[in-house]
Amino acid sequence: MTPLFSVVVPTFERPETLFLVLDSLGEQISPPLYEVVVVDDGSRDETSRRLASHRPKYPFRFFSQTNGGPASARNRGVSESRGRFVLFLGDDTVPEPELLSIHAAAHAEPRTHPAAVLGYTTWPRGRRVSPFLHHINEYGLQFGYALIADPESVPFNFFYTSNISLPRHLLLEEGLFDTSFPHAAWEDIEIAYRLVRRGMKIVYRPGAIARHHHDITFTSFRTRQEKAGESAAIFYAKHPELGDFLAVPQALAFRDSSPVTGRLLVAWAALAERWDAPGARKAVDRVLREDYLRGLARRLSARRPSPVSGPVSLSGTRVT
Repeated sequence: MTPLFSVVVPTFERPETLFLVLDSLGEQISPPLYEVVVVDDGSRDETSRRLASHRPKYPFRFFSQTNGGPASARNRGVSESRGRFVLFLGDDTVPEPELLSIHAAAHAEPRTHPAAVLGYTTWPRGRRVSPFLHHINEYGLQFGYALIADPESVPFNFFYTSNISLPRHLLLEEGLFDTSFPHAAWEDIEIAYRLVRRGMKIVYRPGAIARHHHDITFTSFRTRQEKAGESAAIFYAKHPELGDFLAVPQALAFRDSSPVTGRLLVAWAALAERWDAPGARKAVDRVLREDYLRGLARRLSARRPSPVSGPVSLSGTRVT
């Protein structure tokens, strides 16, 4: 029988968490008919070998490809899928037993417009959630679930491919994810922007829970923010009308804090990994914001024309 849902999981060298995801997909309660499609994006470890011997109780297929990044792997997964709806999970976001049934129930609700259903991604049970981790998940720059004001009309920038589902035909008609983004940042928000302009809405169902088994530190997240800034330049090149949303004016005027101020800010922000110190979360926001602007400014500067070449519009160019 044709599945109603295709669960698409791109993966790269995370077999331990990937198989937690796959095992949990076999423990779903009252799910719709579904299949699971895994795309191994060029792993050099035992991932493909383990996938080849995987025999779950649900319909399962996996594909291997040369490393092309998560956007490319998701595109391959969508293309190989058979379901009416595609549910994206990460290879480190482990679904709770009710996740699939809640996504299905949300899509069955009557509405006059196509919809994507956003679930809630949070931390594993038993893990100590530091103020830093809580902040980036609920109010910060990774996710921002506590900022969702209306669960029936969620802004396009909450399209998180760690736990979201939508009609497959929308993705195919819109041309899938843009693979020109150099990092795993903004490529999901960019397709959401295109889909929302076509009339799609995003609804939020926090009961559809996936647990994020990923070690994140303040230092590693700072690196991520600079890469997000670099990817934002590509987003801006494709959609210059979003310059204010992407903070392009601030990036063009960006200057690093003085060395002393910068070191103090970083040291104070790092306290949030252990304690909820006064002002530490504000310091986290400022440091991560500066990291993002630094990456965006660097990439925008690389696209500025030299005086000899004359003016060139950034709009419509591809930033790589």
